[in-house]
Amino acid sequence: MMTEEQAKEWIEARWGCAAVLKLDQFVALLRVENMVQNLVSAASLEAVWLRHLADSAQLVSLAGDAGEGAWLDIGTGAGFPGLVAAILQPDQLVHLVEPRKRRAEWLARASQALSLSNATVHASKVEQITPFPAAIISARAVAALDRLTLWAQPFSTKDTLWLLPKGRNGRQELAEANVANRRMFHVKQSMTDEDAVILVGKGKAGKQ
Repeated sequence: MMTEEQAKEWIEARWGCAAVLKLDQFVALLRVENMVQNLVSAASLEAVWLRHLADSAQLVSLAGDAGEGAWLDIGTGAGFPGLVAAILQPDQLVHLVEPRKRRAEWLARASQALSLSNATVHASKVEQITPFPAAIISARAVAALDRLTLWAQPFSTKDTLWLLPKGRNGRQELAEANVANRRMFHVKQSMTDEDAVILVGKGKAGKQ
């Protein structure tokens, strides 16, 4: 697995110095706000390039050419992976869905401070948003696979790419999912955490 330094170097090699500078700005905003509200743990903030930035950036890397349409990030929280995706993919519209009001307000302020005209913040649950066709759907530690695909089903199309980071129980979660999800998703090892995986799928989620 990567070290903190290697994580930053990987992002710079893949997206360039300008992206790293913008992410540095994001981290500065995050550190200040984390003293006001608990966005991320203090321990993870000490390894922010590995635990949060590279962990999010690997999803952008996996997205590849699937990102021509809008990106829907459910439960963005402190901006992972949504704000990172907006920074690294400036030509792609990214919808950040965060039902917790204070976090959503901070996401909006951070997007403005970072001049991210491609980021749209929704201070609500995803079920309350008017559906639109999403090229990519991501959600980091939000809900179990079956529940998440049910919520996001109206946004999915036959071409939608699903990128769902999971912890050490990700493989078991997929094994216990409904038949449609077991067929649609596969497991990819996380490059930032040997105990974590990413559930990757493509297609329209079926109604359950």
